[in-house]
Amino acid sequence: MSLQYHITSCLKQLETSLSLTSSVVTRPSTHARCFSSCRVSSLCQIPRHRSLHTRSRVSSGNSASINRSKGLSISSRKPFTTVSSSAMEPTIHSEFEPDTGTWQYIVADSSTMTAAIIDPVLDFDRTSQSLTTHTADALLALVKEKGYKVDWVLETHVHADHLTAASYLQKRLAEQQGYKPSIAIGKRIGQVQRFFGKRYGVPEEQYEVVFDHLLEDDEQFVIGSIQATAMHLPGHTPDHMGYKVGDNVFCGDSVFHADIGSARCDFPGGSSESLYSSGRKLLSLPDNVKIWTGHDYPPKDGRSPQAYMTVHDHREQNKHLKDGITAEEFVAMRNERDAGLSAPRMLHQSLQINIRGGRLPSPTPDGHRMLRLPLDIKAAEW
Repeated sequence: MSLQYHITSCLKQLETSLSLTSSVVTRPSTHARCFSSCRVSSLCQIPRHRSLHTRSRVSSGNSASINRSKGLSISSRKPFTTVSSSAMEPTIHSEFEPDTGTWQYIVADSSTMTAAIIDPVLDFDRTSQSLTTHTADALLALVKEKGYKVDWVLETHVHADHLTAASYLQKRLAEQQGYKPSIAIGKRIGQVQRFFGKRYGVPEEQYEVVFDHLLEDDEQFVIGSIQATAMHLPGHTPDHMGYKVGDNVFCGDSVFHADIGSARCDFPGGSSESLYSSGRKLLSLPDNVKIWTGHDYPPKDGRSPQAYMTVHDHREQNKHLKDGITAEEFVAMRNERDAGLSAPRMLHQSLQINIRGGRLPSPTPDGHRMLRLPLDIKAAEW
């Protein structure tokens, strides 16, 4: 069955079977699948961990210190910086978070030293349910080192595979630079928030006014003196946006590296037909435009993570969307592939934090911050 079916059916049971006043605290199995065969629901507690601010200095395109602190191999990482060669082109710092395979970006106007941060990540340990901010703190260190002022934190969509650091960065940047950057996302975010808010029992007041700016399709805004455009790229999710800045598009979870192809479409509101249209929309841009992806999952002992490919390269090499592949072929392939995919490891935690724009759940009377998790019952009910 599809992931969308499991999300819809299991969360309906979660909604009716769980009380916010429950005293049961559970932790998700490290091998838990999404919602399959869920019958009983429970609460998980997020331990309160202090942010670690004593970080090594992070140079442009190098976050080795973070990965060492997390016990992660950095041999396959390839973060780097592209330096602006034109007043209309940004300087781009790409930072790879290996635990979730997420590319984060700092996009800066070197003439005004103004920047935007795209799709930042919070560090989450599923075994202990602990949140830390190593990865986000590295972005802050890079911003400080370069002397940037951040005006925007841009989300491409509500992620289901990692927790956003948008709210954390907004708070820290306000302290660091004297004003808050705006957290922005596409205008359709409300339908996603309402759907998952109801299913997870998140009170409306915890998600209804968490984004500062809801972007219209094709809305233009500026990063310093550089014009940027919001592009609606539905398919992976209905609210999905990309951001075109100069000859660059930050496409989130739509087009992946050529040997991976494209993102899954089996979340509620997802559509393989829409993703094909979004992919061809991206590949209709001029050949020299760089498409910066939201994730990369390089094969073990294979290539290193790659942040971008040009439109020309995708049209020739992308195994799902290259020239010559029809909409019918893509839809059949994508639907068949999605039917066999397991749920993202951090699905429940990610959705509940991300519809809040990265804000923490309100504390309970005894001071705990709680998330809801469905149990996957593998035996007969009792």
